[in-house]
Amino acid sequence: MSLNHIRPWRNIYRRKSRQIMVGNVPVGGDAPISVQTMTNTLTTDIKGTIAQVQAAADAGADIVRISVPDEASSAALKFIVPEVSVPIVADIHFHYKRGIEAAEAGAACLRINPGNIGDEARVKEVIKAARDNNCSIRIGVNAGSLEKHLLEKYAEPCPDAMVESGLDHIKILQDNDFHEFKISCKASDVFMAAAAYQQLAEATDAPIHLGITEAGGLISGTVKSAIGMGNLLWMGIGDTIRVSLSADPVEEVKMGFEILKSLGLRHRGVNIISCPSCARQGFDVIKTVEALERRLEHIKTPMSLSIIGCVVNGPGEALMTDVGWTGGGAGSGMVYLGGKQSHKQSNEDMVEHIVAQVEKKAAEIDAATAAEEK
Repeated sequence: MSLNHIRPWRNIYRRKSRQIMVGNVPVGGDAPISVQTMTNTLTTDIKGTIAQVQAAADAGADIVRISVPDEASSAALKFIVPEVSVPIVADIHFHYKRGIEAAEAGAACLRINPGNIGDEARVKEVIKAARDNNCSIRIGVNAGSLEKHLLEKYAEPCPDAMVESGLDHIKILQDNDFHEFKISCKASDVFMAAAAYQQLAEATDAPIHLGITEAGGLISGTVKSAIGMGNLLWMGIGDTIRVSLSADPVEEVKMGFEILKSLGLRHRGVNIISCPSCARQGFDVIKTVEALERRLEHIKTPMSLSIIGCVVNGPGEALMTDVGWTGGGAGSGMVYLGGKQSHKQSNEDMVEHIVAQVEKKAAEIDAATAAEEK
């Protein structure tokens, strides 16, 4: 349950942007901030790519990007797109014809990089293909691949160069009466990316795709992304996000949702509130939370679970969660349901018991939601 109506300091006022459609997913305006990832299979491995897209979709991905480096890859899209449940963005670099082919193959969106897509005439051909096939476009500016003339003008990659690149390509699309586009301006440097996005947010009303590119591995990349994107999201900037990690795409989706959940911008699955553990713990908190994270991955219903090792903060945290467990003594703990003390339970079967309580609560929430929607 949101407490923003009584706790205004929690409110995030999102930047007003135009809304576009990426397939059946609205991006921008008052639409939820969408979570994206990208496959790392060879696109020509049709079976493997479909499986990876679906795994990402099962984890909650709203949109998945697929690299289209060659003609064989754009041909493979014809077989991939009909078999997956989320819109596909075709990642286009260097060869503008791949963009045309991808649009014709059913891609919902084309990502084009101003730094390597070619001259304006080629961009116009991509625009025509996008329009003819009801396809949106993402202008994907990257600090590592800026146009030569901008590098000469600014001497090095910088926020001003990135924003100028993006605005130049926005003008090309608008001059061709094409408005179904979003834009990103990514850098691996958190400060550069954040500064560029702030400038961009003031210069256009286009939906903004956030990302810290080439952020690193699971831990370091998540930290950089959380700092960079988290601050921008807190400022109200961002309509769709990707956490770029040297890791399984499913992990990118999970981390994306965790960032949004931490800011109250998106709610999906169980939000586990747990203590770091100490000598006061009445059970092994770390192992218990690890087990619960695995066991509760199937829950999609937004809800909260507190797992606290002792009675110092346990009761207080449990009052604010749907399900709670507070460690006590003599090998047992107290179970809280709906913020109220419910019953004691042995530590021996606590994981099974907590999973059962969470599943039961999720079913109740789903039933109540369904009744409200009738």
